[in-house]
Amino acid sequence: MSAATGSGPLVVAVAIVSAEGVLGDGADQPWHLREDQRRFKELTRGHPVIVGRATFETFGGVLPGRPNVVVTRDRTWSAPGAHVAHDPHEALALAATLPGGDERISVIGGGQIYAALLPQTDVVELTEVDASARGSVSFPDLPDTQWRQTRRDDRLAFAFVTYERR
Repeated sequence: MSAATGSGPLVVAVAIVSAEGVLGDGADQPWHLREDQRRFKELTRGHPVIVGRATFETFGGVLPGRPNVVVTRDRTWSAPGAHVAHDPHEALALAATLPGGDERISVIGGGQIYAALLPQTDVVELTEVDASARGSVSFPDLPDTQWRQTRRDDRLAFAFVTYERR
């Protein structure tokens, strides 16, 4: 059950960020870490993912093994195998009706989608890379008054970090 909304599925944001919280430049992320990609699959497989159209288009098609809900303002846009929503909250409602969406929904980017759905998010799963990165897109701040770090797995040059809503 969602702590942020009091009912419904658990909403989890999954991202990889620089030491400063940078996601990337809006077209691509600066890193491609095999361990992060494996963790991403484990965290998202079997449950719907919500993604903005620009980020989705960097994938080259739907991510297999999970329903893909793509958020776009373009009412004529479509992609084979993707579910389309026209705002983040519509995407959240749609994702909850898809296979696995009654239990968990993953928000996977980009920056505007993370920011719009952070108030409904229960858990944030970050891969924090120990490096600086250029880019104009950042993950939203997680104020200590609203979020607490509950797990940290330090690796060489990055860490897997879990934050939960207070």
